[in-house]
Amino acid sequence: MSLAPEMLWSPVRWAENGGVRLAFDALTEGADGEPLLLATGLGVNRLWIPDGLCRMLAARGFAVARYDQRDSGESTHLPPAPARTPISALFGKRETAYTAEDMADDAVAVMNALGWRSAHLLGVSLGGAVAQRVALRHPGRVRTLTCMAAVPGDISGLRTMRYIRMRTLAKFARLRFPDTPDGAVEAGIAVSRLLASPHRTFDERAAREAAARNADRGMHDQQAQSRQIGAQWHGPPISAITRPTLVLHGEDDPLIKPSAGKAITARIRDSRLVLLPRVGHEFPPCAWDRVATEIHGLATAHASRQLPASAGD
Repeated sequence: MSLAPEMLWSPVRWAENGGVRLAFDALTEGADGEPLLLATGLGVNRLWIPDGLCRMLAARGFAVARYDQRDSGESTHLPPAPARTPISALFGKRETAYTAEDMADDAVAVMNALGWRSAHLLGVSLGGAVAQRVALRHPGRVRTLTCMAAVPGDISGLRTMRYIRMRTLAKFARLRFPDTPDGAVEAGIAVSRLLASPHRTFDERAAREAAARNADRGMHDQQAQSRQIGAQWHGPPISAITRPTLVLHGEDDPLIKPSAGKAITARIRDSRLVLLPRVGHEFPPCAWDRVATEIHGLATAHASRQLPASAGD
């Protein structure tokens, strides 16, 4: 028996990190499983991680929770800054609104609010960089680390350019839609089309239905996206990560080159790269089973090695 969408997730709750409130919820299915926290990508809210994938993860023994990064979704949005685009924030003077360390601490604040001493992490795109930084800053809170469609979490500025398809980023930065619910829907469709694999037929009807269910204004909030991109990391290199690590990347990713996944894998000891065929910068249904299986396999291998994940850092 399938649950109605409004019953699939718990009521929204909030965690606090300093003056920032972070919205999160938990999947009602599989609530007694292994804790798994999902960190989302640039600008988007937590609802963009497909329910179908979350349910597959629950079926494989995970208690799934997701949260909105600061400056996205229902979480705290910082005050407006001078007008910027994601490109200028990436290559210009670094944003001072907050640091990448603050964003890593946000994830731990959500874990604390959930009552989780430690958890498996799945970070997507920007969330993948955040998850890497959590593993560096709070290793005792991380059971396993999975990053999807991410760049190495310790790079910034011009060093990022080698991994980003600048033509796609420029198209992303040029998107302009009215700041209305209809504008949010059209932005969602445009971004979904831009980030999809070119080797699959784009399903505009499905994209429109998904965008209508989740009219996320963060899809075209370039101010918030610029603050997220501009958050600079001051910690150790990702080569210092010691947690079991899986790196997922779409073979057809039109935004982040697969070489980014290869670079992460080369620098984190004993990590493993899985390239997903016919997948762009997205989580299409054709990839859900493979993604859930790979994450379950990582967690199972971690448990069999009996690596302790303590409550402290």
